[in-house]
Amino acid sequence: MALEKTEKIWHNGKFIRWEDANIHVMSHVVHYGSSVFEGVRCYTPSSGPAIFRAEEHIQRLLDSAKIYRMDVPFTRYELIAAMVDLVKTNGVWPCYLRPIIFRGYGDAGVSPNHCPVEAYIVNYPWGKYLTQDDSGVDVCVSSWTRIAPNTLPALAKSGANYMNSQLIRMEAMANGYVEGIALDTNGYVSEGSGENIFVVRNGILQTAPLGNSVLPGITRDSVLKIARDLGIPVAEAGIPREMLYIADEVFFTGTAAEITPIRSVDRISVGDGSVGPITRKLQREFFAIVRGEKADKFKWLTPVPVANKQPVGV
Repeated sequence: MALEKTEKIWHNGKFIRWEDANIHVMSHVVHYGSSVFEGVRCYTPSSGPAIFRAEEHIQRLLDSAKIYRMDVPFTRYELIAAMVDLVKTNGVWPCYLRPIIFRGYGDAGVSPNHCPVEAYIVNYPWGKYLTQDDSGVDVCVSSWTRIAPNTLPALAKSGANYMNSQLIRMEAMANGYVEGIALDTNGYVSEGSGENIFVVRNGILQTAPLGNSVLPGITRDSVLKIARDLGIPVAEAGIPREMLYIADEVFFTGTAAEITPIRSVDRISVGDGSVGPITRKLQREFFAIVRGEKADKFKWLTPVPVANKQPVGV
């Protein structure tokens, strides 16, 4: 989906024009992938625009920066406030927010120690990801293995990790699938190129534990909380590849993907090929909360104070 630009971008505490958000070709991030980032959605309940789980997203951003020894000169609350101010200033919602922290222009070598840490936040209109309807997607198990423990940290949402993700997604699309599912180095299900995975078997909802090279997804955590609240049995345990073929239901979760049903894996239908009852139940509860149709019982929504509360994005 092509980017639809907005007017302002937040950079190191100030708003700049979209056109002025440029970096030097010799910036460390360009050559060595030294960035950490987040993807955050701002929804539009009737009470006005609200950012979904802003605190958790920014905490994960700061955790990722800490793992990579980036000293960020902004607190969690300053970055949350910046996201709120950016949505309000640009006047576009619903939208997607992209906070990113990276190593800028400095030394030319691998060591980033003398490269400044830059912080940006961008927001722009963005709709559905992977599919435009609700019938589910066809996916494959990738030939590319997810990053191994003690190579690149899977708990950090870093730009470098997404080179692996690009290979997974490009291979899947080249072979006629919407998305790929990667296994970890031990052959257990890890995640998609940018999504966590859940399976349902005999009424039990299961997802891979973080030890299977899994990003600690915010939507993943939200689904686990909703499931427990609804009384759905939950397990975080290793998922063998063949479980994808015999599961009653399989779905992706992620900020972009939200809750996306998987219709088939390697051209084997998941269940009867339709959206399963537990997937549907979780979808309905999730969207009812983020759209303001049900009470925000988990305190997930950070309101953006605006005069016009009607949606003005896509």
